[in-house]
Amino acid sequence: MRVRVQAEPFDYGAECASFGQGGRDVGAVVTFLGVVRDDKGTLARMEIEHYPGMTEKAIAAIVEEARTRWTLADVLVIHRHGALVPGEAIMMVATAARHRAAAFAAAEFLMDYLKSRAPFWKKEFGPDGAEWVAAKDADEDALRRW
Repeated sequence: MRVRVQAEPFDYGAECASFGQGGRDVGAVVTFLGVVRDDKGTLARMEIEHYPGMTEKAIAAIVEEARTRWTLADVLVIHRHGALVPGEAIMMVATAARHRAAAFAAAEFLMDYLKSRAPFWKKEFGPDGAEWVAAKDADEDALRRW
């Protein structure tokens, strides 16, 4: 299990290539890459804030919950902070399990948690200034299914 919260970019291809390797009991690897999107076509950048130490601890706790719900061989969560522009990778989730159902379910669970509950604060900057990103009902609905 690895949780990384970092400002610097990560190499998604390299992370995918090395994740889940060497496990003879691994039958499925699921990966997800979250990218900064520009819904309105005016986003200059997004800034993500967090409290070091607290954020990693919160994510590690939810990873541990995923590991109790599903039999997982490995988990990787990477989430960036700082200034990001549209098209940049913002986060990655990877799960490895004996069977695909567990790998997919655990990955979705982790992604829903990261979107709705992980202690990150996002501010978008555009031509009209800066605006904090509010929680979305759809994200809360997704989290409730767990």
